[in-house]
Amino acid sequence: MLIGGLLLAMGLIPTTLKRMPVTSAIIYLAVGVVVGPMVLNVFHFNPLKESALLETLTEAAVLISLFSAGVKMPVPVSFAHWRAPILLATVSMAVTVGLIAALAYYALGLPLGAAVLLGAIVAPTDPVLATDVQIRHASDRDRLRFTLTCEAGINDGSAFPYVMLGLGLLGLHEIGDFGLRWLVVDVLWATAAGIAIGVLLGNGLGRLVWKLRRNQAGIKHLDDFLGLGLIGLAYGLSVYVDAWGFLAVFFAAVALRQTELKLSGDNPEPPQRLHEGETRPGNAADRKPAQPVRTSEGSLIFGEHLERLSEVMLILLIGGMLFLDSWSWQAVGFALFLFMVARPVSVLVGLLGTGTPWKVRGMVGWFGVRGIGSLYYIMFAIQHGLPKELALQLFQLTLIMVTLSILVHGTSVKPLMGRFWHPRKQS
Repeated sequence: MLIGGLLLAMGLIPTTLKRMPVTSAIIYLAVGVVVGPMVLNVFHFNPLKESALLETLTEAAVLISLFSAGVKMPVPVSFAHWRAPILLATVSMAVTVGLIAALAYYALGLPLGAAVLLGAIVAPTDPVLATDVQIRHASDRDRLRFTLTCEAGINDGSAFPYVMLGLGLLGLHEIGDFGLRWLVVDVLWATAAGIAIGVLLGNGLGRLVWKLRRNQAGIKHLDDFLGLGLIGLAYGLSVYVDAWGFLAVFFAAVALRQTELKLSGDNPEPPQRLHEGETRPGNAADRKPAQPVRTSEGSLIFGEHLERLSEVMLILLIGGMLFLDSWSWQAVGFALFLFMVARPVSVLVGLLGTGTPWKVRGMVGWFGVRGIGSLYYIMFAIQHGLPKELALQLFQLTLIMVTLSILVHGTSVKPLMGRFWHPRKQS
């Protein structure tokens, strides 16, 4: 009844919601808090007892969101176009993990392994809850949205080596003498293999479907099945060979999209490189998505529907996990340190020398939305033997961080994005 009523209400007010200063995630969270243990106590979800279930739910949500992000990438993959998000997903990721680990070790008194693990859990930005600051459709040429979307697509995979390093330092994963096995297997092999699997499968599917449609005029395929099948095959194969499946799924979607564009003869323009004082052009291509004539675009529609449903379910569960005593000063202070210190500093370091306008750096530094990906990583760690007391401490920090991210980023996204693109008034 609760979910059905909520879906009906959200289905009836999408236009009204666009004018409201809040996001849909905040509404879901508010409903979850009201019916959860903080207010009415209608239901309570115990994440430690149900860690296997929550790991599966968050894993599926992230995979669908990564695929949706990948097929919306509007430019050919080249370091010139992808330089900023790649630096954010690698250099900024490492800086964030380091800053959080230092805070957790020296200020919170966590063991070194747990401190590194906590840094890895909260470092990646989220592709599920950040839809308001991500590319809206395959024809979007917004440079800021492209950077944030691409970063979220990559760093959910690039965080995994740090998760395994933290588990290894806690004695829950084999990292080898001086971390050599971790470097070779968890960093080099798993990253390269995940990207290669994704590119090969995405490229192969794109060419296969294009050939079938060219040779058999009028043939139709179930694009939603093709998209889900590509997700399952890329992720399953990656798990089988100990590669990072999140990277495989994202790059499979990117390769599918780029292959279809190349074969169709389209030459998409890269996202606009904004300079100080410029505003976003308001042409029709920026506002209206292309018709879903390709597998990537057809599967995107279905994927976004699944993404919305997973968002409803998981944020309601977050409300069911919150207790009044969850709101400790330690947890709130930790979240504020991440939002106001670690994220902005890591972005400034990562984008040094890129020529990115300062207003874009400021927006990227603020909108490092955290969410479902972080919940997945903490559940993953729990399933790999994280001690109960340590698991509870890390989970409480992560839960409050995700909740505050939904609130502070959700309430600021519309006014800040509107101000960012508002043309300067002529004097």
